[in-house]
Amino acid sequence: MFLFFTVLQAIVAAALVAVILMQRSEGGGLGIGGSPNGMMSARGAADFLTRSTKWLAVAFVVLSIVLAAMAVEGAGGTVETTLGGDTEAAPAADYDPLGGAPAAPAGGAEPATPSDDPLAN
Repeated sequence: MFLFFTVLQAIVAAALVAVILMQRSEGGGLGIGGSPNGMMSARGAADFLTRSTKWLAVAFVVLSIVLAAMAVEGAGGTVETTLGGDTEAAPAADYDPLGGAPAAPAGGAEPATPSDDPLAN
């Protein structure tokens, strides 16, 4: 069933992209330009492509919710999270993720002080 809904979701997504790309540009992107008879006119609102875009978008969202619910159900009914759970203590500041000893300056030298830095004034 999950595979069926996944294939249906892909078909709806492809149809949604195709319908959006077939629509005529109104030239009113971000409210710039466009005609006063644009998308808010009676003819523009009743257009077949506009209505099909709306219903394909609704179907896409509904299928997304159904697929998410099915995925959670298939994972045992719970979603694992570390929020509020038992976690290990944070590692120390000198922790080396590669497992070596704490990093020492190269050549065994002491760390440079601000007065030893030639760029510091």
